[in-house]
Amino acid sequence: MPSLQQLWSSLKQVWPSLKRVWSSLKRVSTRLPALPGGARFWVTLLSLGFLLAALKGNAEQLLAQRLDPQGWLWLLIGVGVSLLSLVINGLAWAVGLRWFRLRPRWGLSVRAYLSTNLLKYLPGGIWHLAARVRLLVQGDRLLAGPTSSVATPLALAATLLDPLLAASAALAIAAVAGWRAGWPLLGLLPLLLLVPRWFQPLLQRLERSRERQLSRMPGTQPLDQAPPDLDPSSAGFLLPGYPLVPLLAQALFVLLRFGGFAACVLAFDQQLSLPWAGWLLGFALAWTAGLVVPGAPGGLGVFEAVLLLQLGGQVAEAPLLAVALSYRLVATAADLLAALTARLDAGLDPALRNCSIS
Repeated sequence: MPSLQQLWSSLKQVWPSLKRVWSSLKRVSTRLPALPGGARFWVTLLSLGFLLAALKGNAEQLLAQRLDPQGWLWLLIGVGVSLLSLVINGLAWAVGLRWFRLRPRWGLSVRAYLSTNLLKYLPGGIWHLAARVRLLVQGDRLLAGPTSSVATPLALAATLLDPLLAASAALAIAAVAGWRAGWPLLGLLPLLLLVPRWFQPLLQRLERSRERQLSRMPGTQPLDQAPPDLDPSSAGFLLPGYPLVPLLAQALFVLLRFGGFAACVLAFDQQLSLPWAGWLLGFALAWTAGLVVPGAPGGLGVFEAVLLLQLGGQVAEAPLLAVALSYRLVATAADLLAALTARLDAGLDPALRNCSIS
């Protein structure tokens, strides 16, 4: 097996070639006609179509799946673990803000994160990010100390850091879980891309793309556009180094998210159908796809489709469908409870009323 130093040297050698290939693909993609309805619509349609076909083909076996009292208890535990994962996710977001040398009010930041999390289910899949950017731009709501406001590029970068690090952490966990199956490189590449030399331009490009998207969203204020050749030091934010601490916080979040999924596996007595490393690998890949692939809000359909494709040959399809659908319900219930609790806290605590996003 090659050493990390050899992999690093190989990546540095092929990086210019990868950049040229990426530039060529971008030029070709601009000449192709746009898909009617957009890529998000077609990804959603294909994912849901695949899922509905699987449900139809396994309808009888799926209806035969039954939960005993212990199974219902496991689902309840899954909701609790998923709710805890959301709290950790809010803390991980605050850790990312601190990494950007901001001074977040920890309790208020977590509550604001939980309150905005439910907005990810709205069409467009960007409203939760827009709400967090608005809170950061207003600065004095979430930040302590002398900082009264945050520039839009920095607010966007600090907000986009959260899903990027979550996806990187999930792929790293998948690499650890599936190292025998040849997945280490998959998890290593995103971790290398977090090196500031490469992560700075990547985050800048994504920030400008989201800035344009937010400016086109109805009901949002136009945002100033950053010139495409902006120097990193004047782009409104500068990465302070490698995001190791925020990455570890996101890894804890992903593992707790898997804990909610594992409770669904136990609810249907499928823990012996596959080693836990296999369940973790399948979950991490499916969860990452649901996070980064443009599709229905909340990754609906994409997560389930990837999970079926990844584990369908190792686990009976009907129980696997039952696990996937029950996890969707568990995760959605946790999202609802987290948002409702955060809103209730904001209504009861006068110190939180200024952090309301409504």
